[in-house]
Amino acid sequence: MSKISPCLWFDGEAEQAANFYVSLLPDSRIEKVQRNSIDSPGGKAGSVLVVEFTLAGQRFMALNGGTRFEYTPAVSFKIDCVDQAEVDRLWDALLAGGGHASRCGWLRDRYGLSWQIAPTALVQYLGGPDPAGAQRAMAAMLQMVKLDVAGLKRAYEGKSAA
Repeated sequence: MSKISPCLWFDGEAEQAANFYVSLLPDSRIEKVQRNSIDSPGGKAGSVLVVEFTLAGQRFMALNGGTRFEYTPAVSFKIDCVDQAEVDRLWDALLAGGGHASRCGWLRDRYGLSWQIAPTALVQYLGGPDPAGAQRAMAAMLQMVKLDVAGLKRAYEGKSAA
């Protein structure tokens, strides 16, 4: 188990958010739900205070802390996707219910968290042995909202869209 785990602050949505996140990725589950034993800034006695959960093997804590604080893209969670199908599935799921797409594979989900949905092939194209190909792949990525594996590959190889 990791010694460090991110704590995500919510205003009454901790359990709902944790259940949503664990539904997205394998090796994810709710570990523990702790309820308020007394009225607190996070809610009334009996309401959810803390949800401990594992997301793709990484431990997290969701806290109903009361006053809502806005997340910024300065801290984001990157998901490495094996293929375009996984990129598409996660992209659509995280945008559902009020998320907002950004660019270069970034989005904000309905809870305001920032995510990078990136195919594992991205490293291959941006850091490949061909500097001109890497430059073309970077230029292509900067024009994308959701990352397109085939488009990145075509750019790296110097091929136009078919």
